[in-house]
Order: sequence, then structure tokens, then C-alpha cells
Amino acid sequence: MIKGLGDLTGLMKQAQEMQEKMQAAQERLAGIEVEGSAGAGLVTVVATAKGEVRRVSIDPSLMTADDREVLEDLVVAAVNDARAKAEVRAQEEMQQVTAGLPLPPGFKLPF
Repeated sequence: MIKGLGDLTGLMKQAQEMQEKMQAAQERLAGIEVEGSAGAGLVTVVATAKGEVRRVSIDPSLMTADDREVLEDLVVAAVNDARAKAEVRAQEEMQQVTAGLPLPPGFKLPF
């Protein structure tokens, strides 16, 4: 056997395992939704674990013309809240999926 071939085979096996785990993680992330809110729940936003906004719910009491600027600010705050929560959730999912496999130095999770 050529010296180093065993190391290469081991690295290739690790790479294949990581690829399979990353595919599984992407499938899990696709199904995750989190809810963010602002204005004590007057505006809620549902986003995916990748930060894509799915739904925005607005309390009808905010639907007057005088409240438009406040409403816009609350929607932006709720979107930011949902995206922040989604990023945390995605990080947690990826850590569970990749547990036990060594990640290369400087490796960043793809989201």
C-alpha cells in the first residue's frame, strides 16, 4: 500500500460523511419556521431558518393612516427579530447535524 493512501481514504470518507450530513441539515432547515414580533405582539413575522419571511400579521388597531410610519418600523423590527431567531435556530440545527465530525479551521456554516 502506498504511504499516505490510508490517510487520503480516511479524509475522503470524512468528506463524504460531511456532505451527507450537510444535505440532511439543509432538508431539516427547510422545514423550520420561527416567529418574531415587535410592539408587544402588535406585529408578528414568521420566517424560515434561512431568514426568508413567510407571513406578516398586523394587529388591526394599527391600520390607521396616522400609524403607517410606526407600522413600518414595527414590521422591520419584527422581521429583524424573526431573522435573528432563525439564525440561532439554524446554527443549533447545524451543530447537531455536524456533531462528531471535525470541521476544518475557518469553516463557516453555509447560511
